[in-house]
Amino acid sequence: MQTVPPTPSPFPTPSPFPSASPSTGSGDPVIAVKDLSFRYPGTDRDTLRNVDLTIERGDFVAVVGGNGSAKTTLCKTFNGLVPHYWNGDFAGSVHVGGTDTWESSVAELSSRAGYVYQDFQNQLVRPTVRDEVASGPLNFGHADYRERTEEALAQLGISHLRDSFVWQLSGGQAHLVALAAVLALRPEVVVVDEPVAELDPARAREIYLRLQQLNREHGITVVTIEHHAEFIAEFARSVVLMADGAPVWHLPVQEAMDRHRELEDNGIPAPDAVSLTAAVGADRVALDVDSAVPMLRPHLRDAPPAKPAALDTVGPEGRGEVVASLRGVNHGYRTVRGDLAPVLIDLDLDLHAGERIALVGTNGAGKTTLMKLLTGLMVPRSGTVMVTGIDTRSRSAARLADHVSYLYQHPQRMFLKDTVRADIALFPAGRQVPGAQELVEEVLGRVGLEELAERDGRSLSGGQQRRATIGIGLAMRPSLLLLDEPTSSLDVRSRDDVIGMLDSLADTVRCAVVASHDMELVATWASRVIVLDQGRVLADVTPRELFARPEISRQARLVPPQAARIAHSLGIDPLPLTAAELRAHLRTQDSALMIGGRC
Repeated sequence: MQTVPPTPSPFPTPSPFPSASPSTGSGDPVIAVKDLSFRYPGTDRDTLRNVDLTIERGDFVAVVGGNGSAKTTLCKTFNGLVPHYWNGDFAGSVHVGGTDTWESSVAELSSRAGYVYQDFQNQLVRPTVRDEVASGPLNFGHADYRERTEEALAQLGISHLRDSFVWQLSGGQAHLVALAAVLALRPEVVVVDEPVAELDPARAREIYLRLQQLNREHGITVVTIEHHAEFIAEFARSVVLMADGAPVWHLPVQEAMDRHRELEDNGIPAPDAVSLTAAVGADRVALDVDSAVPMLRPHLRDAPPAKPAALDTVGPEGRGEVVASLRGVNHGYRTVRGDLAPVLIDLDLDLHAGERIALVGTNGAGKTTLMKLLTGLMVPRSGTVMVTGIDTRSRSAARLADHVSYLYQHPQRMFLKDTVRADIALFPAGRQVPGAQELVEEVLGRVGLEELAERDGRSLSGGQQRRATIGIGLAMRPSLLLLDEPTSSLDVRSRDDVIGMLDSLADTVRCAVVASHDMELVATWASRVIVLDQGRVLADVTPRELFARPEISRQARLVPPQAARIAHSLGIDPLPLTAAELRAHLRTQDSALMIGGRC
């Protein structure tokens, strides 16, 4: 077994980004992949196919592609998880910092390539932040583990959290702690899988700003696996497009975004700044809002178009009957010291039939707690929660499931049987619902999973799993359907499939509530937005009202969709919510320049 030599300095010296295409291998490669193929046990085709890829030292690389394109499998070869942990048929070679990953162990490679998982909470195994960050250097016997710990905490601006318990952290803080634990081993490369999937927009941007700082100031090569093209365009220096187990190309970010149609075809939607500047005929598309505004201003129409359709203007007098209500609800959790940390404070809400409600706010604002109170999984410490006229204190959660269905953020938690059909049938069969078999077949057709009905739900792609969990919820025939982050970690096709199904629920579900950080979903689907902040309702508005009031977004740490931010900077009123609405205010090129129907 080869021993990895110690890194001569805490961080490698930055090198200038090569002027040639990143995939040419010029400059100083830190990762070199040659003729790599890999097949998981029990499968009949290679997951990775003849991959050749070079990543230069000091690059900030976004690895993109649709669900199932093998992005994560490729990146797991950088730190040896493939093939040393996820074993299978491995051919070719991967070198990181000059070390052959086949000849080294995962432990040895951890000082070369650190990895922050998509489910980063599972990486936190020690009680306090200081213990967590120090655990790696201690396990490797580094005498300077204290210095390494303080250095990593300072780099990410979280030294003030050193004595906090990890379970007290917000999602954004926990993500930074997982990253700090990786940095304490002083790797040359840091791989971050879906860094923003479970974070509110403001904390997501903070993560990327920290990664950019590590890249620019310390020369660390950063590799992110990402679906959010807005962050890719603004922060990445190069982009690897994966499809069917191999790179399609590896290009500087400007060239990659100029190929927006090809990205769209592979499940990566063009950011609004890109699609709109392409629509007005820009030779080089804008990569962010600030650069898009001056490019679009000369193309504003002299006469404004008709006002946008009133998607979201139903007032209280036009609402349907009350499906659920909360009165004087207070709830909180005991800390390790025994005091009560409030999560929801004196909450009064009515949810009405026919409403599509988006529940938004920062990590820790109380969104998931509110949903669990509505299901009866928890009862409030004080106050009353009523669902279809039933006090949740008077019924068990199992009995309330006849009226309300809650779909977890992580779909794997919804799969209890060995096939999708059996999971969808579990509730109606257990309740001996008349016509249960016909109901299951109807639901399978409704969510488009007839051909996958005999598959184990845990073996499906991310988008298929989301459809299956919606099927489980629909089979319960609830009056109130609650969905926690239904579009996180999905590529554009899967995300649009889920949004399409949500749109079609009106004839099945009386009221749907979605807790989400996805502001595009909020803008295009919701009829009502409830903004939670520090346990209270900060605003109860329509999407257009929300994004037209920057003071609410700032206080709740929301980031409106790019189109709304661009329109606000251009002074357009009423505020367009989508690129399609904003495009109506612009003199554009031929409609063939439209990006996937989004602009």
